[in-house]
Amino acid sequence: MNRQSLPRPEAVIFDIGNVLIEWQPEARYDAIIGPERRAAMFATVDLHGMNEQIDRGGSFRDVVYDTADCYPEFRAEIRMWHDRWSELARPAIDHSVRLLRGLRAKGIAVFALSNFGVGSFATSERDFGFLSEFDRRYISGHMGVTKPDARIYEMVEADSEIAPERLLFADDRAENIAAAAARGWQVHLFEGPEGWAERLVAAGLLTRGEAA
Repeated sequence: MNRQSLPRPEAVIFDIGNVLIEWQPEARYDAIIGPERRAAMFATVDLHGMNEQIDRGGSFRDVVYDTADCYPEFRAEIRMWHDRWSELARPAIDHSVRLLRGLRAKGIAVFALSNFGVGSFATSERDFGFLSEFDRRYISGHMGVTKPDARIYEMVEADSEIAPERLLFADDRAENIAAAAARGWQVHLFEGPEGWAERLVAAGLLTRGEAA
């Protein structure tokens, strides 16, 4: 099916990290503890694997603090993943936020589908009010499964009761997009808000002015 023949989406689904909020923890740690110390820590500790446990529903504080206790030489820095989360998961990607709000202003359903922990999401929701503006939110920590597992997409379909071909999903990770496309979703690999804006215009959801 080529893009011209795709049905008009009934709902637009946003990933959050690197689509609505920048998620570059290495860069944030560089600014806090310096590149050399950060590189040594990330080479020693699987911090992204730690975060995966949180995204699957593990306790935000307990997972981080337990990991920190396993690496006493980096204990203080690892604890920052929890204690200074607001400094790691930032800033907002303002153009993407405008797109979210532009869609909702036109009465188009907008969902979130994100690998995010229960506690870390609660913190980010306090930091960024727009995370409360979705019509539906599918947060992996609450669901007990992460992208790109097919189950998480099945759960969205079942809950929303929208046919896969009428869901339009933007994510910055190719494997997450591929898994959604395999189920028949319309997809967009997010490489910046400008391209996402163009896709929303092409889908007939926003005008160029509304997508600016």
